[in-house]
Amino acid sequence: MVNVTRGFGLLEGFLSRKRAKMANKLINPAERRGRIMDIGCGSFPYFLESTEFESKIGLDKMVTDEQIRQFDAKNITLIRHDVTLDQPLPFSEEDFNVITMLAVFEHIEPTVLQELITEIHRVLRSKGEYILTTPAGWADPILRTMAKLHLVSPEEIDEHQDKYTLKMIQGFLLKAGFKKENISTGTFELGMNLWAKATKEG
Repeated sequence: MVNVTRGFGLLEGFLSRKRAKMANKLINPAERRGRIMDIGCGSFPYFLESTEFESKIGLDKMVTDEQIRQFDAKNITLIRHDVTLDQPLPFSEEDFNVITMLAVFEHIEPTVLQELITEIHRVLRSKGEYILTTPAGWADPILRTMAKLHLVSPEEIDEHQDKYTLKMIQGFLLKAGFKKENISTGTFELGMNLWAKATKEG
């Protein structure tokens, strides 16, 4: 499998597939007739290749012109954009049916993260879905040990900005404008990873 993260980790491909499987499971099938955006898709957008949508957009600061051309031929539009810089998403209001952010949440400084989630709420369509995954805060020491053994990418782990609980994630979502009754959360991979799904009010 093509390397899906920066750096090297023996388990990165396996973990990427697990995240993609979880995200695909959470998506409402009716939304697949519309547009999806994967924020932090990486230079090889594995999740977008593994999901079925009418229109697929990937945002990442690392994509090259060559990769943009390569995936355009596969009907995946890659856009070079750095979400860590606290700037608006380059899209109009209510532009997407689904937005995903898989193992990206923890890489963004918290105040910038709050602004980004508010932007996500803005560009989601009515009843659109925001789906995210992030490591459980308690798993951080385990991940750092795994990074030393090169089971996961040391570069990725070193870039983590904060550690999260489900309650903290819900706080970000509520502040961005999502309603509590439209937020669901859970865990996977033996509780070491968290997921959340927030649906914009219709």
